[in-house]
Order: sequence, then C-alpha cells, then structure tokens
Amino acid sequence: MLAARLCTRAAIARPLIQPLASAQPVFAARTFQTTPQVLDESLEQAAKFIGAGCATVGVAGSGAGIGTVFGSLVEGYARNPSLKTQLFSYCVLGFALSEAMGLFCLMIAFMILFAL
Repeated sequence: MLAARLCTRAAIARPLIQPLASAQPVFAARTFQTTPQVLDESLEQAAKFIGAGCATVGVAGSGAGIGTVFGSLVEGYARNPSLKTQLFSYCVLGFALSEAMGLFCLMIAFMILFAL
C-alpha cells in the first residue's frame, strides 16, 4: 500500500521550475477607496513611545556636555587662577548652549507624545 502511494505521488509530482513561456502575468485589481485607512491604535502609540525615547537620548548628551564644561572650568582654574572671570564667562556660554540642546530634545519628545 505504501509503495503504491509513493509511485502515484512520484508520477503526479510537478517540476519546481516552470518555463517562462507558461508563466502568465497576474495583475491585481485596484479599487477606489473613499474612507481613510484605520491604523491599529496600539501600533501608533508604540511608535510614539519609541520616537520619544529616541528623542530623549539627546538629554543625556546634554548632561554629558554640561559635565565636560564644568570639568574643564575646574581644570582651567587649577592651571591659571588669574583667568577666573574669562573662564567663567566661557563656562556660562557653554552651559547655556548645552542646556538649550537638551531642552530642545526634550521639547521634541513631548511634541511626539502629545502633539502628533
């Protein structure tokens, strides 16, 4: 019985590769859609969380930048205490620029979560 099944399957087996001449093109019919597509809401919410998390990475970079600025200020004070006022003004400028970038990244993260 098993040998009979194997013989019939071997006789019916089709080739894996068909010639190109026998292949017929298949065209999918397009329909006109009047209603907008409804996306899965949980998928959209997950994408928002991922985007906000990626935007928040810049806040960590801002923290590292502020630490570098003040570390360089302390090192500059130790090397040349007579340049205290000039070094402090450069330090405040570096702090402001680094903090502004961190706040900008945080603002983008909040916009992704709550405005879009």
